Amino acid sequence: MSNKAKWRINVPVATVWTTPQSARDLDQKAISSPADITGWLNGLSYENSLELCSSNLVQSQVLYGGEVLIDRIEGDWAYVFVPDQPSSKDERGYPGWIPLAQITKEIMDIKSDFFAVITNKKADLFSEENECLLELSYMTKLPVISEEKELVRVSTPGSGAYLQKQDVSIFKSIQRPLGNGASIVKAGEQFIGLPYLWGGMSSYGYDCSGFAYAACRANGYDIPRDASDQAQAGLNIDLEQIRPGDLLFFAYEEGKGKIHHVGIYYGDGRLLHSPKTGKTIEVIELQNTIYEKELCTARRYWRETEES
Repeated sequence: MSNKAKWRINVPVATVWTTPQSARDLDQKAISSPADITGWLNGLSYENSLELCSSNLVQSQVLYGGEVLIDRIEGDWAYVFVPDQPSSKDERGYPGWIPLAQITKEIMDIKSDFFAVITNKKADLFSEENECLLELSYMTKLPVISEEKELVRVSTPGSGAYLQKQDVSIFKSIQRPLGNGASIVKAGEQFIGLPYLWGGMSSYGYDCSGFAYAACRANGYDIPRDASDQAQAGLNIDLEQIRPGDLLFFAYEEGKGKIHHVGIYYGDGRLLHSPKTGKTIEVIELQNTIYEKELCTARRYWRETEES
């Protein structure tokens, strides 16, 4: 199949699975269309959630309207690349399997100078009849067709629909506003208390690197998807010179082994992060923790702004 065809995600969050066989019977709500992400997550026990990682079932997620490149189709599944999620696994983007039912071919190439990005934790997408179609995640990005007093009409993988202006920020595609380190912290701290989700890339649940990715992306910075790749890009910062908004990386063998975790430096010796299955996004003191021993490097993706 041609990688030139544009395909878009048609559910609030599409999970990228390791293989078509990775999804279990209890994952049906996550692989259907329409999907029920909240129902899926509420139905997972701790052991069910842990298995997403321990059995290598899930790779990542893609938000509604997000572009994927289809490499091949096997049955009801498509092997895709996610261009917006840079990865050393493949130069075309993050690879994995998504149910075909959750992907829609873009009928026409929408040329829009403006995009609406959801800045609230969640936002409802409405039809012209004011019917709620979907609940969308933070950082969902859709082309703007027109603006009204309290609504913005957006192009969707189905047809045109509406978002409330209070739920979004509108900007020109070539003029993405850049935030500073404090802005990255602010973007992240609104999710304190949100349960961790392995592979999570939405406000329904983030993993550690998905959380860092979202906070940076919310401020105009595109960074790699995985912690190991994130630790190789950006500006290398001496650990004695870290500032709020910098990303901190943690490795096994007291910092000498493989990188396995990332968090956002909160300031004053504290870490803002999405820790692991069974825990929620939190701010902790680094001192006298395993994280203090495993801290190995820091990267800065943000730039100085007038507010810095």
